Amino acid sequence: MTNIPKSLPLIALALVVTTVSACSSGGSIRSDYDREADFSMYRTYDFMEGAGPDREGYESLFTKYMITAITLEMDNRGYRRSDAPDLLVNFNAVLQEKTKVTQISTPPLSGGYYGYRRGIYNPWVGYGYATQTNVSQYTEGTLNIDIVDARKMQLVWEAVGVGRITEKKLENLEDTVKEAVPKFFANYPFRAGDPLPRPVK
Repeated sequence: MTNIPKSLPLIALALVVTTVSACSSGGSIRSDYDREADFSMYRTYDFMEGAGPDREGYESLFTKYMITAITLEMDNRGYRRSDAPDLLVNFNAVLQEKTKVTQISTPPLSGGYYGYRRGIYNPWVGYGYATQTNVSQYTEGTLNIDIVDARKMQLVWEAVGVGRITEKKLENLEDTVKEAVPKFFANYPFRAGDPLPRPVK
């Protein structure tokens, strides 16, 4: 099993998954928004107090990278950061150790010693068939980015990324964040003050 450095923030590990999720079958990003919310009323934003995985009373480099990347995405959509925001942004993650069990029905007597039969004749159906069981363990991460109506304290948009975590993707955290966050916001269909959703990429 891949040795994942447990000292890194959980959110950082989960984010690694979403970096490649948009272009691979190993992960996915889904999003949704509140159809009852009036997005034309939202023009400003700030980050929710305690946003991110930090629980030791200090802000990690990862949280700083996330805030910088999300700020860029919000600014690009016309939102302005404010001390009296219309919207609050939050993000978090969870890691889970997973076990994958697969079973394959194989005809062992048609290979190896019995390979002399291959390509000439086959055994009858059910002859010598065996079930081969493969067990693999991996770490799965889930990352959420939430946008909340600050007045109602109600979720109005979320994006969730799920997928496998590999040690190889942990080498450059800042670049990972810069690459991943836009993939989440590609699913955000609004601009500041605009009541109508736009097609997502």
